Amino acid sequence: MKINKAIMIITLCALTTMSTGCGNSTGRNAEFTGQNKSRVEETTAAAGTQQTKDIEPAQIKPDAMVSYLGPAGTYTEEAAKYFFGDEASLSPQDTVDNAIARLQAGDADYAVIPQENTIGGAVTDYIDALIGQEGIYVVGEVVLPISQTLMGLPGSKLEDIKTVCSHAQGIAQSAEWREKNLPAAVPEEKDSTAAAASFVAESGDKSIAAIAAPGAADLYGLTVLAENVQITMENKTRFYVLSKDRPDEVYTNAVFAASCHADLIDDIIVDIHNSGLELVTIHDRPEGSQLGKYNYIIEVEASGGITDDQIKKVSRNDNIRFLGSFTTVSK
Repeated sequence: MKINKAIMIITLCALTTMSTGCGNSTGRNAEFTGQNKSRVEETTAAAGTQQTKDIEPAQIKPDAMVSYLGPAGTYTEEAAKYFFGDEASLSPQDTVDNAIARLQAGDADYAVIPQENTIGGAVTDYIDALIGQEGIYVVGEVVLPISQTLMGLPGSKLEDIKTVCSHAQGIAQSAEWREKNLPAAVPEEKDSTAAAASFVAESGDKSIAAIAAPGAADLYGLTVLAENVQITMENKTRFYVLSKDRPDEVYTNAVFAASCHADLIDDIIVDIHNSGLELVTIHDRPEGSQLGKYNYIIEVEASGGITDDQIKKVSRNDNIRFLGSFTTVSK
C-alpha cells in the first residue's frame, strides 16, 4: 500500500508540474470582456468549444470599496482597476496586512493582493498574511503582464545610477539585467514598486533609480532610463481578490489552506485526486511551532467547473480548510 501510494503521489506531482508549466489550464485562460467585466469566455476541455458564462454572483458588489497594496501606481492597483472597472473606489494601503485589516474591519468590500510571479515565485509574506486570517475568501484572480521599468530623476543617466530601489519582487525580477547593465549598483528594497518611485522622486538624488510599473514614471515625474528590465517578456503576476463573503457559487478554480506535518500532505493530494479535482499549485510556508510542520496554500481546478460535493470531500480532512472558489481573468 505504501509503495502504491508513493507511486500515485509522484505521478500526480508530475502531472501538476506539466500542467502549470504549460500554462494551458482552463482557469488561467479565462478573460473578461466589457466595461464591467461581467462575462467570461471559457474553454471547456472536454467539449473543446468556447462557452460564455455569467460571472456576476452576489458576492461581486457594484460600486465596491477595494483596499490594495499602494501607493498609487503599483501593479496591484492596476490589477484592481482591471478586475473592478471604473466604478469601484480604491483605497491604497501601506502594506498587505493593512489592506486585509481594512477588509476584516468592514471598511472595504474587497482586498487585492499579489500572490505569485513568474520569476520571483510565491510572494511569501502575502501568502502568510492570507493564511493567518479566518473568514477571508478568494473570490477572484487577476493575471497581469509585468513590464518592469527603470526610472530616475529628470536629467539622470544610466551611468549615474549607484542605487536601485524596488519591491523585493522587482529586485528579483531585474537581477539578471542589473548584473549586466548596472553591476556596481546596490539594490534597496521598498514596500512596493510605487513606493520606490515615490522615494526617488522625493530624494532629489540622480544616483538613485527605481524599478516600477511604466505608469509610475508619469505619476511621480520621473524619466524612463530602461524598459523591460525583467528576465523574460513572459513575466506575469497573479493577484487574489479577497472578500469576507464565502462564494455562493463555485467556478473552475478553488483554493484551500492546510496545516500539517509534511508526511501528511500526500493524504491531502490523494483526497484531491479522488474527488475528481486537478492539482494546480502548492505553496508551503513554515507553520512556526515545530520543525517539519507547514502551512500550505493549495489550488485546484476542474475544466467543467468545481462542484460543492467536491469541495466538501476535500474539506473532510481535518487539516484543510476551504479558502474560496474563483475564475481567473487575464489582461
